[in-house]
Amino acid sequence: MKFSDYNISKEIKSQLDILGYKRPTDIQFKAISHILNGEDVMAIAQTGTGKTAAFAIPTLNIIQQKSKYSKGVQCLVMVPTRELAKQIAKVYREIGKKTGVKTLGLFGGVEQELQISTLNNGIDVLVSSPGRMFDLISQGHLDLSSAKFLVLDEADLMLDMGFAKDIKDVMRFLPQKRQTLFFSATISKKIKSLAYDVVQNAIRIQISPKNPVAKTITHTIIDVKMDDKRFFLENIIKENLEKKIIVFVRTKVRVERVVAAMERVDVASEALHGGIEQKDRFTILESFSTGNNKVLITTDVACRGIDIPEVEFVINYDLPDNPENYVHRCGRTGRAGKRGQALSFCDPAEKEFLKAIEEYTGDEIDVFDVSKGDYLQILNDSDDGTNNWQKLIDQNNTFNDLDLEW
Repeated sequence: MKFSDYNISKEIKSQLDILGYKRPTDIQFKAISHILNGEDVMAIAQTGTGKTAAFAIPTLNIIQQKSKYSKGVQCLVMVPTRELAKQIAKVYREIGKKTGVKTLGLFGGVEQELQISTLNNGIDVLVSSPGRMFDLISQGHLDLSSAKFLVLDEADLMLDMGFAKDIKDVMRFLPQKRQTLFFSATISKKIKSLAYDVVQNAIRIQISPKNPVAKTITHTIIDVKMDDKRFFLENIIKENLEKKIIVFVRTKVRVERVVAAMERVDVASEALHGGIEQKDRFTILESFSTGNNKVLITTDVACRGIDIPEVEFVINYDLPDNPENYVHRCGRTGRAGKRGQALSFCDPAEKEFLKAIEEYTGDEIDVFDVSKGDYLQILNDSDDGTNNWQKLIDQNNTFNDLDLEW
């Protein structure tokens, strides 16, 4: 089936064609028709499968058809992070470019005056993180009483971030008669309980292959000592200078240290973590998305929902202590049917993390064997001589030889 076969407006079909959407992914194929039919949906699908378009296409189509007769916010998409709010709003604008449907991404960390002005001018789709949304409701600037759709995206992450109460609280501001679309990357007892609190007679869709890492992604492990990881990262980046690479590191402090280590060897990179101002985080993501910067070094703030085109490599500089985050990290590459590579550095102290990841994915991750000679060569080839003991020894031997000759 092609998108041209769906009972959606010609404006949306035309824009999907321009954007390169030809055939629906599994989650899109299974969800779009049910949403167009007015049914509640509870969908579980791994990251990178096209969940956003699965709800954006049908909700845009329905809103476009009814926009002449409806006023106020017609669709609330509730998400856990600011980055995700901005990204999903962008998808709505791109797909709905010819429909006349107005979309606003609402989030904190930026001045609210422009957001309030946009709301006052009228919008149809609101994509929002909880904090700023409740602020503007309490100030009387936001009215959700006309909403026909409630979409909860990345619901599992919303639970992890403590937003369960916010999800239940927002119900007080929405009409009882509405269509609820519940999307999550993982399923658990808590997720099921939350879903059944908000959806009614929902169509349940689950896209869950045995290994949750997408088939488009080749993922491997390299055994690397913690102090040697920066040399291996330098080696990979310098061998792939024209490729976009996301590097995941465990903490904010370590992100800054890795960026500094790359700077010493003339590798340009940018840091992304929760300690950076929101407007700067957006600028950094935009720079990486457009290819102005090829290397993004980040904490898990970027492991969920962020859709950056043409990311060829994900490098797990540090293995995550949460095995779910391994899947989400890897999912930043190999998206929309394209191939991607995920490479993880594993220090002996991280073997327990690796074991947990393999139990979670149900598959043993291939190990890329590096010979002792190749390992030492990578250390020797580094342009960072500050801790390259072999180079220092070699230099010292050269000086001793010169002394003898003299």
